[in-house]
Amino acid sequence: MQINLGYVGNPVTILDIYSHTLTFKEYSKYKDSLGMEILIRRIRANFNNFLKVLKYNNDNKIKFYRMTHTMFPLITHPLVDIDYKNVFKDEFNKLKEAINKYNIRIDIHPDEFCLLSSEKNDVTNNSINILKFHLEIFKLLGINGKCVLHIGSARPTKEEALKRFKDNFNRLPKELKKLIILENDDKTYTVTDTLTLCEELNIPMVLDYHHFICNHEKDENINKLLPRIIKTWENTNLNPKMHFSNSLNTKQKRNHSTYLNYNSFIKFLKLLKPLNTDIDIMLEAKGKDEALFRLVRQLKFYKDFKVKGTTIIL
Repeated sequence: MQINLGYVGNPVTILDIYSHTLTFKEYSKYKDSLGMEILIRRIRANFNNFLKVLKYNNDNKIKFYRMTHTMFPLITHPLVDIDYKNVFKDEFNKLKEAINKYNIRIDIHPDEFCLLSSEKNDVTNNSINILKFHLEIFKLLGINGKCVLHIGSARPTKEEALKRFKDNFNRLPKELKKLIILENDDKTYTVTDTLTLCEELNIPMVLDYHHFICNHEKDENINKLLPRIIKTWENTNLNPKMHFSNSLNTKQKRNHSTYLNYNSFIKFLKLLKPLNTDIDIMLEAKGKDEALFRLVRQLKFYKDFKVKGTTIIL
């Protein structure tokens, strides 16, 4: 049984790597074609940074990575008309070659405004457009990438919001349905809520262990739920994906810490060991790659398993 560790976004170790963004307000200030020129230049810079990150991950034996959702500013904005497939054709091809060369798993997690349970049609339509865009990106990169979503809204009731989610999901094309994986959240939808929906709609579930700690029913037994969660990943050709993080402090329990608690992670591994299944764990810490490497160094002192690169062998 192997546990592959990954991290989110731009590594903090490489100081000159950051997302080049552009708001629509700033974009609109430029006259003629200058706004488009600036947008293209910034996205090209993000492509170059992504190539550096992929090499960095490969050099450090990291096989699991969440690309930042801020890599492509304004591309899905209705008032920004850019033929991104042709404009960035060479950049996509270079990324595709690098991903194939390094054999790294890539996923993405849009922001909290991408959801299928909203009461507002414009939010739903915009969310679907975002999903279509990410699907096209994964096609251009030649990967079986997944898009992590939360169930989202619970207005006016969870039951009505869940019905909206189901109705909207069932209207999606088959390939968009296959793109989506669902994560339990830290306030509203518990593991049981999310798992029940995933089983009904045949959606793989991402267990977020930190969210489970923050938001669970008194009788919710994670040991009994884990085998069902693993089963939702059947026929995906991917390892089940999970999230792990720790609270920033006792007052800010939902916020992520900079580094990870060694003992807490060991406890989590012991929960997973009976599953005897390879699992990819995304570490959601503010320290990003530094938090990953610090945890790996600590785990090497634990004698019940081996550590090879950033992979734990149980």
